[in-house]
Amino acid sequence: MIMDGKFKRVRGMEDILPNETAVWQRIEGTARDVFSRYNYAEMRTPMVEKTEVFSRTSGDSSDIVTKQMYTFEDKGGRSITLRPEGTAGVVRSFVENKLFGPEHPKPVKLYYMGPMFRYERPGATHNREFHQIGCESIGAVSPQIDAEVIRLAIDIFQGLDIHDLRVELNTLGDDESRSVYRDTLVKYFEQFKDELSEDSQRRLEQNPLRILDSKDRNDQKIVAGAPRLEDSLNERSKNYFNDLKKALDILKVDYTVDDRLVRGLDYYTDTVFEIQAKAHEFGDDYTTICAGGRYNNMVQEFGGPEMGGVGFAFGEERLATVVKSDIAEDAIDYFICTDTKGKTDVEINAIFDQALAKAFELRSQGYNVEANFQERSMKSQKKEAFKLNAKNTLVIE
Repeated sequence: MIMDGKFKRVRGMEDILPNETAVWQRIEGTARDVFSRYNYAEMRTPMVEKTEVFSRTSGDSSDIVTKQMYTFEDKGGRSITLRPEGTAGVVRSFVENKLFGPEHPKPVKLYYMGPMFRYERPGATHNREFHQIGCESIGAVSPQIDAEVIRLAIDIFQGLDIHDLRVELNTLGDDESRSVYRDTLVKYFEQFKDELSEDSQRRLEQNPLRILDSKDRNDQKIVAGAPRLEDSLNERSKNYFNDLKKALDILKVDYTVDDRLVRGLDYYTDTVFEIQAKAHEFGDDYTTICAGGRYNNMVQEFGGPEMGGVGFAFGEERLATVVKSDIAEDAIDYFICTDTKGKTDVEINAIFDQALAKAFELRSQGYNVEANFQERSMKSQKKEAFKLNAKNTLVIE
């Protein structure tokens, strides 16, 4: 029977089948363990937010806002968006629930995991519904905290046996430095305005730093001659970045400074970073598996006090292609066979009841048990026990 097309999954939304979930559970379990070691607590925010939560913080020039958000009107005429990323919702909750109050030790250290949604072309490791794990440290501004967050992410990946890692690091400077650099970039890119891609022409008006991240080949040629951000940094920003690098050295984190790294969201200040991994599943080159940075204005954007934050996020889909399950192959301790050949219906029912009671007894003792409650041959039952890698087989007759 061929399934009617109207009953198939929505394009870009994937089923995660039972033979795949063990890997996902390992990723999530490892992340929880590492977050706990760094004293992070889990926060769960709604999958839908008011659209302004994302449009105000991510920036009008970001691809998320201009092209990718799942936005709709609810029955009350309110503009609602399926969350495209985790940070904005966490900070909104931080402010709304007054976690900035003096009764909460600073920084407030939070982590999250769950589905996110972006309308984009589905690919091998990215879908319209995807799953992210991330963390936010909110309420303090410190290069040591930034370094610790980067180290935390590395610890998660190494706990998943991903060791060929590379950290790309940059600073966007504080508000003063960014303002100076913005003016410098506008002056430079204005010379090439007619040659820039349509997206970059729009970004020139909204956030010229985003042009540095353009994937358009002609844009990249123009970007190659653009002024360097480091030339616009004030002393405070330079010192902060130098202190961050010293802190990473203390934590034994190898890194490379990439002065063109700006990230795709407009809320970042000072530290931005990407963590890349090399694995044959990703191809021959390093692939970004995690990204994050510092944001010192977002709490105020939501009506809270002046408090900085820093965090990162990574996608589970991409990791799931390289992470192996840590569940032992001998997953079933007992398989209970039921010999019903030649028995009456009453006798068969009695045998099934005995199997049910035995399975209950063994499970109560902590064993993993599968029992057969179908009329089928012993050969087929033992074949199933073999497929399940059962350590022991019992026969009730």
